[in-house]
Amino acid sequence: MSFPLFLAMDSGDLIPIAGVTGGIAIALVAIIASSVRSGTREREREQTRREIAAYVAEGSMTPEDGVKLIAAGTKAGGSCGKA
Repeated sequence: MSFPLFLAMDSGDLIPIAGVTGGIAIALVAIIASSVRSGTREREREQTRREIAAYVAEGSMTPEDGVKLIAAGTKAGGSCGKA
C-alpha cells in the first residue's frame, strides 16, 4: 500500500479520497465515451453523404432527392433545436 493512502487510513480520510478519485474516474470515462460517440456519429454522417453522392452520380437518384435526403437529417434553427 502506498504511503499517502496509509496516512489517510490512519486519519479517517480514506472515504473522501476514494470519493474524489471515483468522481474523477467517472468524469473521465464520460468524457471519453462522449468523444467516441461524437466521432462515430460524424463518421456515419459522412458515410451517408458519400453513399447519397454515389447514388446521384450513378443516376439512380436525382440531385434534388439527394439534397432532400441530406437536409432531412438536419434540425431547423441550428444547434439549439429552436424553430
